[in-house]
Amino acid sequence: MDADLVVLAGAWLAYFAFHSVLASLAVKRRVAARYPRWMPAYRLGFNVLAVLLLLPLLALILLRPGPMLWDWPGLWGWFANGLALAALGGFLLSLRHYDTDEFLGLRQLRERERRVEDQERLRISPLHRHVRHPWYSLGLVLIWTRDLNAAWLLSAVVMSGYFWFGSVLEERKLIAYHGEAYRRYRARVPRLLPLPWRRLTPAEAVELEALAARDAGARHRSAEDP
Repeated sequence: MDADLVVLAGAWLAYFAFHSVLASLAVKRRVAARYPRWMPAYRLGFNVLAVLLLLPLLALILLRPGPMLWDWPGLWGWFANGLALAALGGFLLSLRHYDTDEFLGLRQLRERERRVEDQERLRISPLHRHVRHPWYSLGLVLIWTRDLNAAWLLSAVVMSGYFWFGSVLEERKLIAYHGEAYRRYRARVPRLLPLPWRRLTPAEAVELEALAARDAGARHRSAEDP
């Protein structure tokens, strides 16, 4: 393998390893125990660091692209770009169903929130009724509809692998947060690739959201009892 590709592969693996460690509940709990005053800024700092560490990777891809391996010819190029635009549109539409302040970490900083667990309730958006991780699914469309030089092909393979692995780690936290409701949701809806026979109706999504809210309320009351 070309030396540039070896460096790029190592950089991607280091990035995702660092990202996974900082996102883990174990590390968050350790930080909360030792440095509780840091916790309100933890999520925001995590997001800023994730973006900053991504910049050197993008520079490697742009400065050392390697040979072109595949480009979308003719009408196929229009088709690929159309899929990419549709994925971007799906991403923008999905933002309406997320608590953006919570996701970015602004709410935690503003409210001086020191709890380790995310405070956002279980939300099953229209896209979530078809796949459990729609942002990862849309990301797969974006990365695989680009022309593939050697650096981008390697990056696409590594990113695709991490989307799957990252979703596994993320679901461990979601089960810890939402309990039985998320277990039922996981049993009904595929991880990344939509399957017409495995999806939730709007009524079923509302039912699972209500179950998660009841369970969260019960846990909160139990925690307050002496």
